[in-house]
Amino acid sequence: MVKNQNLKALSDSIVSSIQDKKGSSITILDLTEIESAPASRFIICQGRSTSQVSSIADWIRENVQRELKVKPYGYDGYKNSQWIILDYGDLLVHIFLPEFREFYALEELWADATSELIPDID
Repeated sequence: MVKNQNLKALSDSIVSSIQDKKGSSITILDLTEIESAPASRFIICQGRSTSQVSSIADWIRENVQRELKVKPYGYDGYKNSQWIILDYGDLLVHIFLPEFREFYALEELWADATSELIPDID
């Protein structure tokens, strides 16, 4: 499990990695005040194609390991690359195709969480 002092560094590295691969609509949900939450933080983003979704996920894994020496505990979704999840313990990364993000609506499901929208880099 990632310690709280390292959560910000991990979040920053993940957001930067997403931006490197032109991921968009990045949202950070702070779930620390929600008892039933599976993690303290979600980072949610989207890619335009299955290739971009898997590229974003790959780059997050590579870049975070290189920068912070942290590997995810697990990951899933590469088979279809419509929604890939990376599990960093206290932080879960969700990378969606837009239609799957809209369908699963994690931001609405966890509407009690504090959310931060990261502006897209053009």
